[in-house]
Amino acid sequence: MDLDYFKKVKILDGGLGQELLSRGLISKGTLWSTSAVVDEKYHQLLIDVHLSFIESGADVIVTNNFSSRKFRLIQNKIDHKYKYINEKACELANKARELSKKNILIAGSLPPQNGTYVADERDISNIKKDFYEQAKIIQPYVDFFYLDVMSSAKEIEAACEITEKMNMPVLVGLHLKKNGKLVSGETPSEIVKKYKTNNWLGLIGACISLEIINDSCTEMKNSKIPFGFKANLWKVDEPTPVNSFNKAEHNEIGPNPNDVLGCRNEITPKIFCDFAKKIKDKGATILGGCCNINPSHIKALASLK
Repeated sequence: MDLDYFKKVKILDGGLGQELLSRGLISKGTLWSTSAVVDEKYHQLLIDVHLSFIESGADVIVTNNFSSRKFRLIQNKIDHKYKYINEKACELANKARELSKKNILIAGSLPPQNGTYVADERDISNIKKDFYEQAKIIQPYVDFFYLDVMSSAKEIEAACEITEKMNMPVLVGLHLKKNGKLVSGETPSEIVKKYKTNNWLGLIGACISLEIINDSCTEMKNSKIPFGFKANLWKVDEPTPVNSFNKAEHNEIGPNPNDVLGCRNEITPKIFCDFAKKIKDKGATILGGCCNINPSHIKALASLK
């Protein structure tokens, strides 16, 4: 693909997991949105959610395998389905693109390979191994990789080494705290200086609040690469792993993160679009959403192209 793709304004999709839950998905254990891949009865629902984002104006949809990392599947005692689940998530995204008849791109989600919103403290060789196994499965189905909510430099180093060896374009998503740094303590500019490779498409704030996006956009702009965001609408600025999410039994109905983290229902599509316009005016070209950003929010963003 064109490595300059994000130099012009592009619209990413919104939060698959929360949209699936709002439309009736019942998740199991800590699988969250991956439940829509494991259980065939939800496959059409997943396709429909992808289509809703495409029809709302998204230029890019992200594969629904954020919770399909091996750690989560082992936790839920279905790691024997690892390859199938990751492949199927990609196949369903491609089916949605086919049905839409639109020239959109598919980003392959490469999520943190251990916990979410925390630094992976394992040996980097283990992190690389996990990234490689998931990337190898999904590579044939996607246009580029999306480093989906990275919280530490070690994760970024490992993932970027793998994606560069695979010669695949990559969009890097940083999960920043209120201090403008990763959980592991690095700033976006430090990450760019140390880990940027020639296959980087851009840099975004991933699954972070509007306020953190606003505070970090100047530093991202100064990195001289396409930048933007995938915003969440949690009520808390700094979401942290919740014990009930991490310890739910594999056969239990999984909790809805909104029950603990809340949802900023007051952020209407118009308010979200007005916010995005301000960030776009500061130079952002990558606009999208994460948790609780639904198709109506994305439709509003599409007016900014």
